[in-house]
Amino acid sequence: MKDYSEKRDFHRMQVDSRIEITNANGDTVVGICRDLSAAGMQLFVDTPFAVGDELTTRLEAADDQFPPLETVCEVVRCEPEGDGYLLGINIIEVTQ
Repeated sequence: MKDYSEKRDFHRMQVDSRIEITNANGDTVVGICRDLSAAGMQLFVDTPFAVGDELTTRLEAADDQFPPLETVCEVVRCEPEGDGYLLGINIIEVTQ
């Protein structure tokens, strides 16, 4: 049996990288991707998003030999943190 810290189906990878986030209206903001798993991401942003919002994201690779990670995601959590907001998002589709 897994203990509480091991209950996730996918392990999270600490990233702390710049990410571009675009909403359904085409407005793009820049945030920080704090962690990434096969099923979702945790993002820090200046602007709040509503639970249920569909977003597209673009996370550049650290090495130019690899393409950026582009996804379609859904916001499942938005909580105030410091001078911004912490988003929990589920990855719906990896487009690149």
